[in-house]
Amino acid sequence: MGKVSDKIASITFFEDKSFQGRHYECSGDCADMQSHFSRCNSIRVDSGCWVAYEKPNYGGYQYMLSKGEYPDFQHWAGFNDCIRSCRMVPPYTGNYRMKIFERSDFGGQAMELNEDCPDLRQRFHNGDISSANVMEGYWILHEHPNYTGRQFFLRPGEYRRHVEWGSPSPTMGSLRRVTDLN
Repeated sequence: MGKVSDKIASITFFEDKSFQGRHYECSGDCADMQSHFSRCNSIRVDSGCWVAYEKPNYGGYQYMLSKGEYPDFQHWAGFNDCIRSCRMVPPYTGNYRMKIFERSDFGGQAMELNEDCPDLRQRFHNGDISSANVMEGYWILHEHPNYTGRQFFLRPGEYRRHVEWGSPSPTMGSLRRVTDLN
């Protein structure tokens, strides 16, 4: 079993590019940030690892953010200047283990992973993942190979259908462990 530390994380969202304009600092999960700023054009992560979401209540496009500066939304591979919720990825040291399934409700072909996979389409049923069981660690599924395209954050737990992790399609390109937690 992995250990979750109590290190405090911090992220700041800015309305304008290059860390200008109204801003909002956060040190934990926030399901609705609409009252704090109208748009988000830059982000500074002082500590921790975060997932920012396009819509309130952790919906829409997802963006993995590690420690560093993002002077405009293209720097975090954003599709627009809309960030409405965020979730802290708890610092984690331990094993990583996940089982992916070809069909919903854990059916069809299955494969267990404990390492990153840069091209799921070559290793698993053309990349079709309709359900998953994350047994240990935190993971990011990517829409395309080599960790590109839309991102989908998976915490430990069962995902019976791909829509439960936010994907409109079961076809995924790559998968990696969230390990950069400075």
